[in-house]
Amino acid sequence: MSERIEGCRRVVVVDRGWIYAGDVERVDGPMGPTLRLTRAVWVFRWTSIGFDGVLKNPSSDSVDIRKLDHVVEVPVASVVYSVVVGDSWGL
Repeated sequence: MSERIEGCRRVVVVDRGWIYAGDVERVDGPMGPTLRLTRAVWVFRWTSIGFDGVLKNPSSDSVDIRKLDHVVEVPVASVVYSVVVGDSWGL
């Protein structure tokens, strides 16, 4: 069963330093609940601006965002936090 989450495009901070963004839905699978991110991007790195700067201006020259050609699934237990962003954030 999957459930589309209200305000579905989010930046998702995962343990061990991974940061993704995508259209999020919660999926209950055999390995437990996961967040499935479609239209996913990977926030690879940023310089000279804080995380808040990344959220406000992802197209800044200080931000390196890489588009992914696949769906990302993250175990819910690995999510540190997520931030709702606009529908085209990071694309």
